[in-house]
This record gives sequence, C-alpha cells and structure tokens, in this order.
Amino acid sequence: MTTIIVIYGLLAICLVWSLLKSLQKTIQSFKVAARALWKMAPGLLAIVGVVGLILGVLPPETITTLVGEEAGFLATATAAVLGAVTLIPALISFPLAASLLRSGATVATIAAFITTLVMVGFVTAPMEIKALGKKFTLLRNSLSFVAALIIAGLMGVILR
Repeated sequence: MTTIIVIYGLLAICLVWSLLKSLQKTIQSFKVAARALWKMAPGLLAIVGVVGLILGVLPPETITTLVGEEAGFLATATAAVLGAVTLIPALISFPLAASLLRSGATVATIAAFITTLVMVGFVTAPMEIKALGKKFTLLRNSLSFVAALIIAGLMGVILR
C-alpha cells in the first residue's frame, strides 16, 4: 500500500509541475493519451474479457494441471511459444500473469510467457526482416527465445 501511495504522490507532483511549466502542452499530452487509449480500448477489453472468461470457466485445478508443477517443462515451453506468437502489450500481460500465478501457474511458466512476449517477435518478423534483414531477424529471435527459456528456468529456481 505504501508503494502505491508513493507512486501516486510522485505522479501528482509531476502533474502539478507539468501544469505549472506549460498548461497547453500538458492539455495536449492528455489529448494524445486519450486518443491512444481510445484506439487501444477494443483490443484491451477483448484481451481482458478472454482472460476473464478463461479464468472464470477453468477451475484453478485445471490451470494448475495445464501450467503448474504437474505440467513441467512442457508448460514452460508452451507458454514460451504462446508468448512468442502473441502480440499484446506487455502492460496487459502483467495482470494476466498475476492471475495465472494466483491460479497455480509456476513462476517459470509465467516468466517464459512474459519474456518471449517482450523479446521474441514472430508476428512482427516480416516487418523486421524488411528493415534489418532475414539473417539478423532469425538470429535475434532464435537467440531471444533460447535466452527466454534460460531466464524462465533461472526465475523458476530463484523464486521457487
């Protein structure tokens, strides 16, 4: 609770400072942020809705079976692949990860999902190939995927 109070306190101080420095720029930035939120809202609501349905329909025992200790490395590898091919903002993935963790998923599985989500770009690979080349893109994504699995394993050991 203290962390939240500190964060919101710093946010309030920065907002007041921004308003004092330039009212027009602050208002303009709020307009830009509102437009961005409006554009992202359908996707965000869809993801939150799907996650809510999955967590509502699947009992925690099923989630534990699919992505918990019982599933072992297969769950971690599956989560890594899902993270690599999914294109959702990391900001949305954190609450999803917390929900899955509370429902019985392992830290390693969640770490694999989040890490590949951020580091590996399967969906964005064609654009990256055009900009940086095929060899670089394939090498970067492959090394990132392996690194994500290593990170997941380490997180599973450290945070067990």
